[in-house]
Amino acid sequence: MSSKKAMKQAQKQAYSKHRSNIVNNRFATKKRNFVKSKKKS
Repeated sequence: MSSKKAMKQAQKQAYSKHRSNIVNNRFATKKRNFVKSKKKS
């Protein structure tokens, strides 16, 4: 595999990881807020 190809693949992997982290964090904060509001009421 050429270094150019390897770099492209690494970038893609890092980007997809970054995207999934954003989505997961968004859901995690929603869940946390939901739990907090449930305890209050």
